[in-house]
Amino acid sequence: MNWIVLIFAGFCEVGFTYCLGRAKAVTGIEWWAWMSGFVVFTIISMSMLAKATQTLPLGTAYPVWTGIGAVGTVLVGIFVFGEPATFWRMFFITTLIASVVGLKMISH
Repeated sequence: MNWIVLIFAGFCEVGFTYCLGRAKAVTGIEWWAWMSGFVVFTIISMSMLAKATQTLPLGTAYPVWTGIGAVGTVLVGIFVFGEPATFWRMFFITTLIASVVGLKMISH
């Protein structure tokens, strides 16, 4: 069950980085709205990470959480914000995914 909580926490990390990306392009009330979303997603993500680490090893949970956030953020950057999808970027994201899967496989 806590693996599901951890995965959801990782997706919330993607949510707060998405809000941060949107906030940097606007001003005024719209900036405040995106920053409010950033704060909400951050609180949810951190809370769920803390919950997941009650039964999962911290040395596994934290890298998996950041890995989900990193991969998700890169994909959002490519598909939403128009960032480049270079060979080396995809290569290193693939190695990150392999590392996260490896950590999941060896944890008890």
